[in-house]
Amino acid sequence: MKDPYEVLGVDRSATQDEIKGAFRKMAQKHHPDRNPGDPDANQRFKELNAAHQILSDPKKREMFDRFGIGDGTRASPQGGPFGGGAVNFDFSDLNIDGIFGDLLGALGIKVGQAPPLQKEVKISFEDAAFGCTKELTYERVEACTDCSGSGAAEGSKPETCVACRGRGRVRVQQGVLPIAIERPCPPCKGSGRIVKDPCKSCRGVGLLAKERTIEITIPAGIENGASRMVERAGNYPRPEKQAGDLELIIRVAPHEFFRRVGDDVVCSLPVSFPQAALGGELEVPSLDGRGKLKIPAGTQPGTVLRIRGKGVPRRMMAGRGDQLVEIVVEVPKKLTDEQRALIEELATLVGNKIQPALPEQTLMDRIKNFFG
Repeated sequence: MKDPYEVLGVDRSATQDEIKGAFRKMAQKHHPDRNPGDPDANQRFKELNAAHQILSDPKKREMFDRFGIGDGTRASPQGGPFGGGAVNFDFSDLNIDGIFGDLLGALGIKVGQAPPLQKEVKISFEDAAFGCTKELTYERVEACTDCSGSGAAEGSKPETCVACRGRGRVRVQQGVLPIAIERPCPPCKGSGRIVKDPCKSCRGVGLLAKERTIEITIPAGIENGASRMVERAGNYPRPEKQAGDLELIIRVAPHEFFRRVGDDVVCSLPVSFPQAALGGELEVPSLDGRGKLKIPAGTQPGTVLRIRGKGVPRRMMAGRGDQLVEIVVEVPKKLTDEQRALIEELATLVGNKIQPALPEQTLMDRIKNFFG
């Protein structure tokens, strides 16, 4: 349970402009895309969103300030933590979600807000780098079309719940505390209606899983494991309620040549010994297709060369990262007599002594030689 004022770092007297400015500043600082190595960044960003939802809504903010749920700093005007007499709470007309919904849930008050529906979206390395638009087909829970969400069979209709008299809520004394709260009615599950003749399609629930197709936009530079929220594209908790959100988890397929390090892309380039020794210009693969890379004379194995501006587009600023090319010098495994003679001649010229090759040994022979 976290105080939304503390989450955003603002005073309780803060204006809406101050709250909005604090949210923008904190969201930019703690955005998961700006903290790729921090596993807690996504949770902090969700807390910031939830806190902003409370404090940017005058009704939700008033409820929080009035009852002080979460930090215990506010007391009821009737005295004591909840006042000297019974206080009636009725949150049925409030659309409460986020942190405030969790706080109410701790007091036994359930809020009809569906949790986010999660779906994985698999994209290619190139799509993650440059962004793309895709169609996503998935299943979500929606109102049954056969009964229009009523849950009753054709020709019938739900009856008023006797237990709550159609209100959908009943008043309950909360333990030993001097407080009476209202909770969803158990017999009708908060709907205020009882279905005697249920719909055959949804069996009286009023909800069905249905396939849906939407168009989603993947921004350039998104990383593997990042998430994006699509508002109101998730499940319906009840036919008459608003749909929850859809959380997209991005999965980036590995690339044949490249791997990503921040905004840079890294690849290995095999070159021959003569190319590494003499230098030259080689053709290399890049995210933009084919490119040219100048190899300096005397390049050593493991040398990393940089191609500016050929990496991944940056998320928080203009421009792109770089392409890093690691040089791998290939040594031929088989030589002709002529090639061997030339290499031996080169070795003599540069002052290297060529030792005669030892006969091939088995692993056991080498182990025996090691121990003498």
